[in-house]
Amino acid sequence: MCLFTIRIVRIISILTVLALVLSCGNDPEQNEKKEILAYVGITMAKPMAEITKAVEEKSGVSIIITQGGSQDLYQSLMTAQQGDLYLPGSASYREENYSDGLLGNFVLVGYNQAAFMVAKENPKGVTADIEQILRDDLAIVLCNPESGSIGRETKKILSAAGIFEEAFERAEYLTTDSRNLSKALRDGDADLVINWRSSAFFDENRPVMEVVDLAPELAEPNELLLNLLTFSKYPEIAREVMAYSVSPEGQAIFRKFGFLDASGNSGN
Repeated sequence: MCLFTIRIVRIISILTVLALVLSCGNDPEQNEKKEILAYVGITMAKPMAEITKAVEEKSGVSIIITQGGSQDLYQSLMTAQQGDLYLPGSASYREENYSDGLLGNFVLVGYNQAAFMVAKENPKGVTADIEQILRDDLAIVLCNPESGSIGRETKKILSAAGIFEEAFERAEYLTTDSRNLSKALRDGDADLVINWRSSAFFDENRPVMEVVDLAPELAEPNELLLNLLTFSKYPEIAREVMAYSVSPEGQAIFRKFGFLDASGNSGN
């Protein structure tokens, strides 16, 4: 997939998110209800769906999750100036964008970590050596560093190993986010991808793929920071979501989906 096509896909993704966000604020009946919007990176969407459902049942509010690549989501919330929470796939998105004044208080909900992902039972015998990504007998699909957090992390890992350019040139194609990396592996387009390891524990992926962990000094755990947006219409409800996310119940949900919790513990 050429870079032009990737950029077109990203533009469509951003416009789709913006359409959803703006529609949330245009219905007079909806404006009478307490309804909040959370921008959530794709990999964290499943645990956050469980967490927000628990808060909805407890508080009687409506919580909408819009998911996508972390950078695309930030551009959407910056443009729309609507919404309440932002959970990207890496703390770097807060660090780089904090000066915009849109990201307020935050809580550390856990950690994600990049890993090799292969078909179940590892039929090609992939090892944890990062240079496996250059094997001639493997079909490789990687994420575009300009869209999803896993693409940014992949670039960091491969650059540290000195093989970034070669690996990306050899890729079958680039995709936009972790969900499409998993799809490439499920569909047989790839023998090997670099993805967030938690993706392998999703129900649709667990039966067909497994993790080959990279050395932690190469693939460091990434902090997952749930940010309160400074233009939140209902910050008190957003804080309820934040509080539940770091409660024992919320932390158990993150562990269930393959994440390290805020203490660095794993349930898998």
